[in-house]
Amino acid sequence: MPIVRFPLSAAGRNGQPREETATTERGQSEPAQRRKLIAFDAETWSALDLLARDSMKSIQELADEAFADLLKKHHRPTDVRQALRESARLSSGGEERTGNPNRHRNRPTKK
Repeated sequence: MPIVRFPLSAAGRNGQPREETATTERGQSEPAQRRKLIAFDAETWSALDLLARDSMKSIQELADEAFADLLKKHHRPTDVRQALRESARLSSGGEERTGNPNRHRNRPTKK
């Protein structure tokens, strides 16, 4: 594994990079970004790398797009504004979204 070195201005007291923080409404400090290590098999990594090169995007941009699509698929808000909008819709008497919205559609019968 290659050694990663950080300039002194970016390193904290223990030599690790300082994390950028964001302040919440309650005045608490939280990391601006969360990091998670994800493992891919060789074939998947190769396909993702090729897609990133072909689309001129970084792996991070592909991951952001994929996770946004996943949250949308499961009707989960991706930001506070969407969460508030959904909450207001539910409290004003709108139908609650649960399960698959296409579940009750009439499907043609197989012959």
